[in-house]
Amino acid sequence: MSTWFMWFIVLWTIVLITLMFIGGYFMFRKFLKRLPKEDGKSILDWQDYYIEKTLHLWGDEEKAFLNELVEPVPELFRDVAKGKIAGKIGELALDEDASRIDTELIIRGYILATPKRDHKFLRKKLAELNIDVSPYEPLFEQHSKKTSASN
Repeated sequence: MSTWFMWFIVLWTIVLITLMFIGGYFMFRKFLKRLPKEDGKSILDWQDYYIEKTLHLWGDEEKAFLNELVEPVPELFRDVAKGKIAGKIGELALDEDASRIDTELIIRGYILATPKRDHKFLRKKLAELNIDVSPYEPLFEQHSKKTSASN
């Protein structure tokens, strides 16, 4: 066999092994989220519960607003991000006994459901939509302290 063909096989093997490790990492993360916690329900079970219980509170405008907020997320992960954010919004709505999902609730749920690195996209999008961010500054600070303390 020629030398270039052997190098091609070696490089291709490395690429395949790397891709399998990356895929395995994401599958393992999903597996961990499906494991039941102390209360018998997993993270994803609670997320689905909150979405199901508050689905009737969502209007078309609010759904469109959430879709607009998750636009920066790569399309492959957008549905997962939207589900996580909607679950947190539903949890807030049930905790506060809200009669409907509104913009303020969506923004608070987005801040609490996403990591700090995603908040710059939210700030940029809210600035484009002429929505004042100042009422949410304490929540940004509180959430960034909470996430840095858990690391």
